[in-house]
Amino acid sequence: MTTTNYNLIIPDFERRKAKYAPIAKALGAVYGYPSWRQWLPPLDELISCILSQSTTDTNRDRAFDALKTRFKTYEEVRDAVPEAVIDAIKVAGLGNQKGPRIQEVLHRISEERGEMSIEFLRDMPMDEAKAWLVSLNGVGPKTAAIVMCFGFNRPAFPVDTHVHRVGQRIGFLPEGISADKAHPLMEAIVPPEDHLTFHLNLIRHGRETCTARVAHCERCPLTEWCDYYNSFRPQSNKKKK
Repeated sequence: MTTTNYNLIIPDFERRKAKYAPIAKALGAVYGYPSWRQWLPPLDELISCILSQSTTDTNRDRAFDALKTRFKTYEEVRDAVPEAVIDAIKVAGLGNQKGPRIQEVLHRISEERGEMSIEFLRDMPMDEAKAWLVSLNGVGPKTAAIVMCFGFNRPAFPVDTHVHRVGQRIGFLPEGISADKAHPLMEAIVPPEDHLTFHLNLIRHGRETCTARVAHCERCPLTEWCDYYNSFRPQSNKKKK
C-alpha cells in the first residue's frame, strides 16, 4: 500500500496523531468497543451506499428493502427498465440519478467480472481495491472505505459528516480539510486494527455530544485533548470545568 509521510505535509502531524490513544480510551470508556460483524454482504453494502447519498439512514434502508423486495436478484435489477428501478427506490430521493447509477454499476461488475460479485476485492491490495471502487460512477472515497471496512473487515477509515466535523474540532484533521482528503489522514492516525471501532465511536460521539448544531463541551469526556475546546471556547467556560 502506498503511504504518505504526513510529517512533511502537516507540520504538527505528530501532535495530532498523539491524540488518538487517550481519546480512543476515553470514547471506549463511554461507548464501549464495538467489533466487526457482517452488516451487509459487500455488493449489498455498495448498493446501499449509493442509495444513502443525500438522504437519511431510514430512507436509505427503506429504499434498499424495496429494491430487494421488487427484484429477486441483482441481475434483475441490472436488466430492468430504468423506470422500474427508479420507482422502487424513490423513497431515497434522487431516483433519476441513483437508479441509472446502480444499473450502470451492476453492468460494469457483470461485464468485467463475469459474475455479479465484488468478492475479488477481498484479496486485492487496498489501494487497488479502493481505486477500482471509485472508478465506478457515483462512488467516492467514503463509499469505497465503507465497502472495504464494513463489507470486508479490511482496514479503511470512512469519513462521514460526523467524523469530518468531530475530527476537525478535536484536531485530528486540519481545519478546512475536505472529507476526501481526510480519509487517508485518519487511516494514518488510527491503527489499522482499530479503524472500525474508532470510526463507530466517533460517529456516536458526533451524534450524541459533539453535534453539528452545538458542541456540548460541558458533558464531553474529550475536552482535555480537544483543540476546539482549548482554543476557541471562552476562557470562563474552561475555568468551569
